[in-house]
Amino acid sequence: MALTAGIVGLPNVGKSTLFNAITKAGAEMANYPFATIDPNVGMVEVPDKRLARIDEVVPAKKIIHTTFEFTDIAGIVKGASKGEGLGNKFLENIRQVDAIVHVVRAFDDDNITHVSDKVDPMDDIETINLELVFADLDSVTKRYAKVEKVARTKDKDALAEFSILQKIKPVLEAGHAVRSIEFDEEEEKYVKGMFLLTNKPVLYVANIAEDDMADPDANKYVKLIESFAKEEGSECLAVSAKTEEEIAELDDEDKLDFLEAAGVEESGLDRLIRASYKLLGLATFFTAGGAETRAWTFKQGMKAPQVAGVIHSDFERGFIRAETMSFDDLDKNGSVAAVREAGRLRSEGKEYVVQDGDIIEFRFNV
Repeated sequence: MALTAGIVGLPNVGKSTLFNAITKAGAEMANYPFATIDPNVGMVEVPDKRLARIDEVVPAKKIIHTTFEFTDIAGIVKGASKGEGLGNKFLENIRQVDAIVHVVRAFDDDNITHVSDKVDPMDDIETINLELVFADLDSVTKRYAKVEKVARTKDKDALAEFSILQKIKPVLEAGHAVRSIEFDEEEEKYVKGMFLLTNKPVLYVANIAEDDMADPDANKYVKLIESFAKEEGSECLAVSAKTEEEIAELDDEDKLDFLEAAGVEESGLDRLIRASYKLLGLATFFTAGGAETRAWTFKQGMKAPQVAGVIHSDFERGFIRAETMSFDDLDKNGSVAAVREAGRLRSEGKEYVVQDGDIIEFRFNV
C-alpha cells in the first residue's frame, strides 16, 4: 500500500523531532524555521501484538510486521499560499500525501522559540488551515471559470463538475475545509481528482512536555486542541515528541521501564502509528506459518482477489479462493485444527470483503 501521512506544522513545533522518533531517520533539526527543506520520507513498522500470538499458535521461522510511510514536510508559515517562506514547495509536498498529521505545540519552553513569539495552539492551527484553504480556493477559482464556460454548452461532465465546484467554492471562501462537505459517491470521484489539500483527513497531534504524559488531559492546550478536532470531526492525540525520540533509542526492556515510570501503558508513537494507519482507512491481514508469519496492509473495503494482489499480482490474476479464519477465532480456539472443528475456517470467493485481522491462505492458479 503506497499511502503516506504527511507531518505538517509551524516551524519549531516538534515535527522533525516526532519524525525522528518514528523512523530514527535523523532528519535535520535546528531551533530556527526551515531546518527541514526537502521532505523526508521514512518507513515504520506498525505495532501489532497479534503477530506474536499467531506465531505462538502457528510457529514460523520469522515474523514480519507490515510497514507504514510518513513524510516530514518543512514548516509552513503565514502567507505560504502566496509563496511566503518556502510556501509553494511545501504546499506541493502536502498535495502528494494522502493524510495530514498536524503537529501543534502544547508546551511552554522559553528556550525554544515560537515563530509567533507565543504559544497559542488555536492560532497555530488556524494559520496552517487557512493557508491550505487559500491554496485550495486559488485552485478552485481558476477551475471554476474554465468549467463554467464549458458547462454553458450543456456538456454533461462539465455540468456535473460545475455543480460540485459551486458547493466547494463558498465553503472555502468562508474559511472552511472541503472535508467538511458531504458528497455522494459520484461527486466524491470528481473531488478526489482535484487533489485538494483540505479534503485530506487530518490527525491533530498535541506535542506535550514529558511531565504531562501521565495525564495529558490536565494540559490546558490539549483540551483546546481536542475540542477543535472534535468539532471538525477529526481525531486528536497527545504525544511528547522529545520524550518519544529518547524512548525510540532504548531497547525493549528499558523502554517498558521508562513507560512504567512515566505512568503510561504504551508509547505515544505506537498510538500515533496506529491512529495514522486508521486515518487512511488501512487494515491488516495475516499469512501464517512456514517460512514466515507476516502482516500485510490493505485498504478497507477491498475484496479477496485485490487483497491477494497485495502479496503478488499472480495471486490476484489466478485467484481461486481464500481459506480464511479470523485472528479472534484462532486466539480463542488455540489451533488451526480447533478452528476447523469449530466450523470457523471458511472458504471465501471473489466477492468476499476482507476484514481486519483475517488470517488467509490464498489458492490460485496461473
